Amino acid sequence: MSTELFNQLEQKVTSAVEALELLKMEAEELREENTRLKQEREDWERRLTSLLGKLDEVDGSQPQAAAQPAHSV
Repeated sequence: MSTELFNQLEQKVTSAVEALELLKMEAEELREENTRLKQEREDWERRLTSLLGKLDEVDGSQPQAAAQPAHSV
């Protein structure tokens, strides 16, 4: 093989290695973002569960007489 072919091969290998490094960095960034988003979702779920619990408490503490029809005298 000629030196030119080796140089071309070396350039292609170098480009491939650089592309792989970039992809690894991007994958790591995406994993970190995924972790952050999962945590954010869990926080929202906890907050919503808490709010729903408070609404259930309010519904449970209201008098049931309001749900019954009133009789006029």
